[in-house]
Amino acid sequence: MKKLFLVLFTICLSISFTSCKSDKKEVKASEAEKNAAFSIKNASSEINFTAYKFTEKKGVGGQFRQVDITAGGSGNTIKEAINNAEFSIPVSSLFTKDSSRDYKIQKFFFGVMNDTKLLSGKLLIENDSIGAAVIKMNGISETVPFKYTITNNTFAMNANMDITNWNALDALASLNKVCEILHTGADGISKTWSDVALNITTKF
Repeated sequence: MKKLFLVLFTICLSISFTSCKSDKKEVKASEAEKNAAFSIKNASSEINFTAYKFTEKKGVGGQFRQVDITAGGSGNTIKEAINNAEFSIPVSSLFTKDSSRDYKIQKFFFGVMNDTKLLSGKLLIENDSIGAAVIKMNGISETVPFKYTITNNTFAMNANMDITNWNALDALASLNKVCEILHTGADGISKTWSDVALNITTKF
């Protein structure tokens, strides 16, 4: 009986020690994030995009008004904060200054895709001027190279993505159909281009 008691006591002590050790690690992690010199969560970010219509490729601008940092996003330098930051963007936060257009893009473009209520991904920094964004859309993750600058504590990146890389031609055709008249140019051709320009700034 005495041996049984000692065994149970040892197990309980081991579990208690492991639990305390785990809690201590979590506290350290949160303190490190809190004390970081730069944090995307505390910064001001703008995610702007330009899509194109008509044969002559006229730009139509828009933005996403919400971005959530789901992992990383902090560091002692801006590059550290950006590198390996994981993000999530609700497509419901799309804004083009035209509520009718917003509705059509959300319903007939993103709504046609597979599981795309959110755009998600990860940012990777390669050197002092280039990086890559791994973006998940339509159930597919693809890498988008980008160029960036850091000036006056502002990170600014530019990239171009072709939605055909996410197997989204059906979504593009769906959007072009509902916008057929609005996307018909002087040549009588209705055209919605598959490439989209991205311009993202984060002010720390």
